Amino acid sequence: PPAGDGAAARGERARPGWDQEIEITVPGARGASEEVARYQVLLDRAGASPGVIDGRMGDNVNKAIDAYYEITGQRLRTYDKEWIEAELERTGGPAFIEYTITAEDAAGPYIAAVPEDYGEKARLERLGYTRVSEMLAERFHMDEKYLLALNPGVNFDRPGTIIKVANPGKPASSQVARIVADKGRKQVRAYDEKGRLLAAYPATIGSQDTPSPSGTHTVERVALNPEYTYNPQKNFKQGDNDRVLTIPPGPNGPVGSVWIALSRPTYGIHGTPEPAKIGKTFSHGCVRLTNWDAEELARRVKPGVPVAFVE
Repeated sequence: PPAGDGAAARGERARPGWDQEIEITVPGARGASEEVARYQVLLDRAGASPGVIDGRMGDNVNKAIDAYYEITGQRLRTYDKEWIEAELERTGGPAFIEYTITAEDAAGPYIAAVPEDYGEKARLERLGYTRVSEMLAERFHMDEKYLLALNPGVNFDRPGTIIKVANPGKPASSQVARIVADKGRKQVRAYDEKGRLLAAYPATIGSQDTPSPSGTHTVERVALNPEYTYNPQKNFKQGDNDRVLTIPPGPNGPVGSVWIALSRPTYGIHGTPEPAKIGKTFSHGCVRLTNWDAEELARRVKPGVPVAFVE
Protein backbone atom coordinates (compact mmCIF):
# COMPACT_ATOMS: atom_id res chain seq x y z
CA PRO A 1 0.00 0.00 0.00
CA PRO A 2 1.10 3.64 -0.41
CA ALA A 3 2.83 5.35 2.46
CA GLY A 4 1.27 7.81 4.85
CA ASP A 5 -2.40 6.86 4.92
CA GLY A 6 -1.93 3.84 2.65
CA ALA A 7 -3.93 0.71 3.31
CA ALA A 8 -4.73 -2.86 2.22
CA ALA A 9 -7.97 -4.75 2.61
CA ARG A 10 -8.33 -7.46 5.26
CA GLY A 11 -12.08 -8.15 5.39
CA GLU A 12 -14.88 -6.35 7.20
CA ARG A 13 -16.96 -6.34 10.35
CA ALA A 14 -20.53 -7.63 10.48
CA ARG A 15 -23.39 -5.40 11.56
CA PRO A 16 -26.06 -7.21 13.64
CA GLY A 17 -29.67 -6.14 13.42
CA TRP A 18 -31.88 -5.11 16.32
CA ASP A 19 -35.51 -4.93 17.42
CA GLN A 20 -37.24 -1.69 16.43
CA GLU A 21 -40.58 -2.29 18.16
CA ILE A 22 -39.78 -1.64 21.85
CA GLU A 23 -40.88 1.67 23.39
CA ILE A 24 -38.70 2.87 26.26
CA THR A 25 -38.11 6.02 28.27
CA VAL A 26 -34.67 7.57 28.04
CA PRO A 27 -33.35 9.35 31.15
CA GLY A 28 -31.46 12.61 30.90
CA ALA A 29 -27.69 12.35 30.38
CA ARG A 30 -25.28 14.99 31.69
CA GLY A 31 -25.60 18.12 29.56
CA ALA A 32 -27.43 16.16 26.87
CA SER A 33 -30.99 16.50 25.65
CA GLU A 34 -33.25 13.63 24.65
CA GLU A 35 -34.94 16.00 22.17
CA VAL A 36 -31.65 16.72 20.43
CA ALA A 37 -30.79 13.03 20.34
CA ARG A 38 -34.12 12.40 18.60
CA TYR A 39 -33.23 14.97 15.93
CA GLN A 40 -29.86 13.33 15.53
CA VAL A 41 -31.40 9.91 14.96
CA LEU A 42 -33.81 11.34 12.38
CA LEU A 43 -30.95 13.14 10.62
CA ASP A 44 -28.87 9.97 10.60
CA ARG A 45 -31.68 7.99 8.99
CA ALA A 46 -32.13 10.61 6.25
CA GLY A 47 -28.46 10.50 5.25
CA ALA A 48 -27.64 13.83 6.89
CA SER A 49 -25.15 12.47 9.40
CA PRO A 50 -24.75 14.40 12.67
CA GLY A 51 -21.62 12.39 13.51
CA VAL A 52 -21.93 10.83 16.95
CA ILE A 53 -25.40 10.78 18.51
CA ASP A 54 -24.78 12.53 21.82
CA GLY A 55 -27.85 14.66 22.59
CA ARG A 56 -25.95 17.91 22.07
CA MET A 57 -26.36 20.68 19.52
CA GLY A 58 -23.26 21.85 17.68
CA ASP A 59 -21.78 22.56 14.26
CA ASN A 60 -22.14 18.98 13.06
CA VAL A 61 -25.85 18.94 13.92
CA ASN A 62 -26.48 22.38 12.40
CA LYS A 63 -24.77 21.31 9.14
CA ALA A 64 -26.80 18.11 9.14
CA ILE A 65 -30.04 20.07 9.52
CA ASP A 66 -29.15 22.11 6.41
CA ALA A 67 -28.30 18.92 4.52
CA TYR A 68 -31.56 17.32 5.65
CA TYR A 69 -33.48 20.02 3.78
CA GLU A 70 -31.39 19.48 0.64
CA ILE A 71 -31.88 15.71 0.77
CA THR A 72 -35.56 15.52 1.73
CA GLY A 73 -36.96 18.83 0.47
CA GLN A 74 -38.53 19.54 3.87
CA ARG A 75 -37.37 21.44 6.91
CA LEU A 76 -36.57 19.59 10.11
CA ARG A 77 -39.23 20.88 12.53
CA THR A 78 -37.14 20.82 15.68
CA TYR A 79 -39.85 22.79 17.49
CA ASP A 80 -42.62 20.29 16.72
CA LYS A 81 -42.40 17.17 18.93
CA GLU A 82 -45.42 15.49 17.33
CA TRP A 83 -43.94 15.92 13.85
CA ILE A 84 -40.57 14.55 15.02
CA GLU A 85 -42.28 11.50 16.54
CA ALA A 86 -44.30 10.93 13.36
CA GLU A 87 -41.19 11.15 11.20
CA LEU A 88 -39.30 8.78 13.49
CA GLU A 89 -42.15 6.28 13.27
CA ARG A 90 -42.26 6.63 9.49
CA THR A 91 -38.51 6.14 9.07
CA GLY A 92 -37.85 3.21 11.40
CA GLY A 93 -39.58 3.50 14.75
CA PRO A 94 -38.63 5.09 18.07
CA ALA A 95 -35.37 7.01 18.45
CA PHE A 96 -34.27 4.71 21.30
CA ILE A 97 -34.66 0.97 21.67
CA GLU A 98 -33.54 -1.82 23.97
CA TYR A 99 -30.63 -4.06 23.05
CA THR A 100 -29.53 -7.25 24.79
CA ILE A 101 -25.78 -7.75 25.06
CA THR A 102 -24.84 -11.10 23.51
CA ALA A 103 -22.12 -13.59 24.40
CA GLU A 104 -20.37 -12.60 21.16
CA ASP A 105 -20.46 -8.92 22.17
CA ALA A 106 -18.91 -9.69 25.56
CA ALA A 107 -16.28 -12.05 24.14
CA GLY A 108 -14.70 -9.56 21.77
CA PRO A 109 -11.78 -10.04 21.33
CA TYR A 110 -10.71 -6.76 22.91
CA ILE A 111 -7.29 -5.23 23.49
CA ALA A 112 -6.08 -3.84 26.81
CA ALA A 113 -5.34 -0.35 25.48
CA VAL A 114 -4.50 1.58 22.32
CA PRO A 115 -0.93 2.88 22.57
CA GLU A 116 -0.16 6.38 21.34
CA ASP A 117 3.24 5.42 19.94
CA TYR A 118 3.17 4.05 16.39
CA GLY A 119 6.07 1.70 17.13
CA GLU A 120 4.01 0.11 19.91
CA LYS A 121 0.93 -0.03 17.67
CA ALA A 122 2.97 -1.91 15.05
CA ARG A 123 3.76 -4.66 17.57
CA LEU A 124 0.09 -5.51 18.11
CA GLU A 125 -1.80 -8.09 16.04
CA ARG A 126 -4.89 -5.92 15.77
CA LEU A 127 -6.09 -2.49 16.89
CA GLY A 128 -9.51 -3.64 18.00
CA TYR A 129 -11.90 -2.14 20.49
CA THR A 130 -10.84 -1.95 24.13
CA ARG A 131 -14.26 -2.61 25.72
CA VAL A 132 -17.83 -3.61 24.99
CA SER A 133 -19.25 -0.10 25.48
CA GLU A 134 -16.85 1.35 22.92
CA MET A 135 -17.84 -1.29 20.36
CA LEU A 136 -21.57 -0.87 20.95
CA ALA A 137 -21.36 2.92 20.85
CA GLU A 138 -19.97 2.69 17.31
CA ARG A 139 -22.50 0.05 16.28
CA PHE A 140 -25.34 2.39 17.26
CA HIS A 141 -23.63 5.59 16.03
CA MET A 142 -23.35 6.97 19.58
CA ASP A 143 -20.85 8.87 21.64
CA GLU A 144 -19.60 6.33 24.18
CA LYS A 145 -20.01 8.77 27.10
CA TYR A 146 -23.65 9.28 26.12
CA LEU A 147 -24.23 5.53 25.92
CA LEU A 148 -22.78 5.11 29.42
CA ALA A 149 -24.85 8.02 30.77
CA LEU A 150 -28.02 6.42 29.43
CA ASN A 151 -27.13 3.17 31.17
CA PRO A 152 -25.74 4.11 34.61
CA GLY A 153 -24.23 1.27 36.62
CA VAL A 154 -24.71 -1.28 33.84
CA ASN A 155 -22.23 -4.16 33.48
CA PHE A 156 -21.55 -4.20 29.74
CA ASP A 157 -19.41 -7.34 30.09
CA ARG A 158 -22.35 -9.55 31.11
CA PRO A 159 -24.29 -11.31 28.32
CA GLY A 160 -28.04 -10.91 28.71
CA THR A 161 -27.78 -7.36 30.04
CA ILE A 162 -30.43 -5.10 28.48
CA ILE A 163 -29.29 -1.60 27.59
CA LYS A 164 -30.79 1.52 26.02
CA VAL A 165 -29.32 2.51 22.66
CA ALA A 166 -30.04 4.85 19.78
CA ASN A 167 -31.93 3.44 16.80
CA PRO A 168 -30.07 4.96 13.83
CA GLY A 169 -30.58 4.41 10.16
CA LYS A 170 -29.54 1.26 8.34
CA PRO A 171 -26.66 1.75 5.87
CA ALA A 172 -27.83 3.29 2.59
CA SER A 173 -26.94 1.40 -0.59
CA SER A 174 -27.81 3.73 -3.48
CA GLN A 175 -24.78 4.36 -5.66
CA VAL A 176 -22.82 7.60 -5.40
CA ALA A 177 -21.75 9.24 -8.68
CA ARG A 178 -19.76 12.19 -7.30
CA ILE A 179 -18.19 13.22 -3.99
CA VAL A 180 -17.39 16.72 -2.78
CA ALA A 181 -14.98 17.21 0.11
CA ASP A 182 -16.06 20.65 1.31
CA LYS A 183 -13.24 22.12 3.40
CA GLY A 184 -15.24 25.16 4.49
CA ARG A 185 -18.23 23.13 5.63
CA LYS A 186 -16.02 20.34 7.05
CA GLN A 187 -18.34 17.94 5.31
CA VAL A 188 -18.21 15.20 2.68
CA ARG A 189 -21.20 15.39 0.35
CA ALA A 190 -22.29 12.52 -1.91
CA TYR A 191 -24.40 13.04 -5.05
CA ASP A 192 -26.19 10.80 -7.53
CA GLU A 193 -25.80 10.88 -11.32
CA LYS A 194 -28.45 13.63 -11.58
CA GLY A 195 -26.66 15.89 -9.10
CA ARG A 196 -29.04 15.26 -6.20
CA LEU A 197 -27.57 15.19 -2.71
CA LEU A 198 -27.75 11.66 -1.29
CA ALA A 199 -25.73 12.00 1.89
CA ALA A 200 -23.70 14.48 3.92
CA TYR A 201 -21.11 13.37 6.46
CA PRO A 202 -19.24 15.60 8.95
CA ALA A 203 -15.54 15.39 8.18
CA THR A 204 -12.09 16.39 9.29
CA ILE A 205 -10.29 17.55 6.14
CA GLY A 206 -6.54 18.20 6.46
CA SER A 207 -4.86 20.93 8.50
CA GLN A 208 -2.69 24.00 7.98
CA ASP A 209 0.49 21.96 8.43
CA THR A 210 -0.66 19.08 6.22
CA PRO A 211 -3.41 20.43 3.95
CA SER A 212 -5.65 18.20 1.89
CA PRO A 213 -5.22 18.33 -1.89
CA SER A 214 -7.05 20.70 -4.20
CA GLY A 215 -8.86 20.03 -7.43
CA THR A 216 -10.64 16.86 -8.53
CA HIS A 217 -9.32 13.32 -8.13
CA THR A 218 -10.98 9.92 -8.38
CA VAL A 219 -11.63 6.92 -6.17
CA GLU A 220 -8.92 4.37 -6.95
CA ARG A 221 -9.88 1.47 -4.66
CA VAL A 222 -11.65 0.64 -1.41
CA ALA A 223 -10.16 -1.32 1.49
CA LEU A 224 -12.27 -2.50 4.42
CA ASN A 225 -10.46 -3.20 7.68
CA PRO A 226 -7.15 -1.88 6.30
CA GLU A 227 -3.59 -2.01 7.49
CA TYR A 228 -1.82 1.36 7.69
CA THR A 229 1.64 2.11 6.34
CA TYR A 230 3.46 4.75 8.35
CA ASN A 231 6.32 6.40 6.44
CA PRO A 232 7.90 9.44 8.15
CA GLN A 233 9.84 10.29 4.98
CA LYS A 234 6.71 10.89 2.92
CA ASN A 235 4.21 12.32 5.40
CA PHE A 236 4.34 13.29 9.06
CA LYS A 237 6.65 12.12 11.87
CA GLN A 238 5.13 10.55 14.96
CA GLY A 239 7.18 10.53 18.16
CA ASP A 240 10.67 9.07 17.71
CA ASN A 241 9.62 6.70 14.92
CA ASP A 242 11.93 7.25 11.94
CA ARG A 243 11.34 4.09 9.89
CA VAL A 244 8.49 2.62 7.88
CA LEU A 245 6.00 0.72 10.06
CA THR A 246 3.02 -1.47 9.23
CA ILE A 247 0.21 -0.72 11.68
CA PRO A 248 -2.27 -3.61 12.04
CA PRO A 249 -5.95 -3.27 11.07
CA GLY A 250 -8.84 -2.53 13.38
CA PRO A 251 -11.34 0.22 14.23
CA ASN A 252 -8.77 1.84 16.55
CA GLY A 253 -6.13 2.02 13.83
CA PRO A 254 -5.02 5.42 12.43
CA VAL A 255 -7.45 5.13 9.48
CA GLY A 256 -10.18 3.29 11.36
CA SER A 257 -12.14 0.53 9.65
CA VAL A 258 -12.10 1.87 6.05
CA TRP A 259 -9.70 3.31 3.50
CA ILE A 260 -11.02 4.81 0.24
CA ALA A 261 -7.86 5.45 -1.76
CA LEU A 262 -7.76 8.40 -4.15
CA SER A 263 -5.87 8.78 -7.41
CA ARG A 264 -3.67 11.32 -5.64
CA PRO A 265 -1.02 9.07 -4.00
CA THR A 266 -1.11 8.75 -0.18
CA TYR A 267 -4.45 10.56 0.10
CA GLY A 268 -7.82 9.03 0.88
CA ILE A 269 -11.12 9.12 2.73
CA HIS A 270 -11.05 6.97 5.85
CA GLY A 271 -12.46 6.18 9.28
CA THR A 272 -11.17 7.21 12.70
CA PRO A 273 -10.50 5.76 16.16
CA GLU A 274 -12.05 8.89 17.73
CA PRO A 275 -15.51 9.52 16.23
CA ALA A 276 -16.45 12.26 18.73
CA LYS A 277 -13.65 14.47 17.33
CA ILE A 278 -14.79 14.44 13.70
CA GLY A 279 -15.11 17.98 12.37
CA LYS A 280 -13.47 19.36 15.52
CA THR A 281 -9.77 18.54 15.03
CA PHE A 282 -7.30 18.17 12.15
CA SER A 283 -5.99 15.32 10.00
CA HIS A 284 -2.73 14.64 8.20
CA GLY A 285 -4.08 15.83 4.85
CA CYS A 286 -6.68 13.11 4.34
CA VAL A 287 -10.45 13.15 4.82
CA ARG A 288 -11.60 11.55 8.06
CA LEU A 289 -15.14 10.35 8.82
CA THR A 290 -16.66 8.29 11.60
CA ASN A 291 -16.12 4.59 10.93
CA TRP A 292 -19.83 3.99 10.26
CA ASP A 293 -20.10 6.88 7.81
CA ALA A 294 -16.91 5.78 6.03
CA GLU A 295 -18.19 2.20 5.84
CA GLU A 296 -21.47 3.36 4.33
CA LEU A 297 -19.74 5.57 1.76
CA ALA A 298 -17.27 2.81 0.87
CA ARG A 299 -20.13 0.52 -0.13
CA ARG A 300 -21.67 3.20 -2.34
CA VAL A 301 -18.65 4.09 -4.49
CA LYS A 302 -16.66 2.41 -7.24
CA PRO A 303 -13.25 3.14 -8.75
CA GLY A 304 -13.45 6.17 -11.01
CA VAL A 305 -15.97 8.15 -8.94
CA PRO A 306 -14.73 11.79 -8.92
CA VAL A 307 -13.84 13.45 -5.61
CA ALA A 308 -13.70 17.26 -5.78
CA PHE A 309 -11.99 19.25 -3.02
CA VAL A 310 -13.55 22.68 -2.60
CA GLU A 311 -12.66 25.52 -0.25
